[in-house]
Amino acid sequence: MDNPKSTIEFRLNSRSAIPAYMQIVQQVRQALRLGFLVIGDQLPTVREVVSKIAINPNTVFKAYRELEMEGLVESRQGLGTFIVRTLADDSISHHNALRTKLVDWIQESRAAGLDDESIEALYYSVVQELEPETHHDRSN
Repeated sequence: MDNPKSTIEFRLNSRSAIPAYMQIVQQVRQALRLGFLVIGDQLPTVREVVSKIAINPNTVFKAYRELEMEGLVESRQGLGTFIVRTLADDSISHHNALRTKLVDWIQESRAAGLDDESIEALYYSVVQELEPETHHDRSN
């Protein structure tokens, strides 16, 4: 029987102030929240990650350990690391429609001359501005 194929490919931003291991942790969390990863899915092996993004194996181990401590993944000796808990909620049914609007907004922003950093800055400024109204409880 074949092992399940991982449905995530990690990308690191070398210009980010966020440590590489935390970028991996964040990408897994995001994939879980968006339903791209579900319970039973397998994360890429450390060897696969190292070969694709030229990262120190200890960095990947550290990320996977962090995810395991959070109860999101489980390492199975000789088999790999598997998703054991999701972060998706009932809002997932709205994701496709919202994603389409977001794609349109980003394309419009680029057409207006904004680069990716400016788009991110604009997005985060609005999220922060609306935070008190929409995020009273900041727990995961």
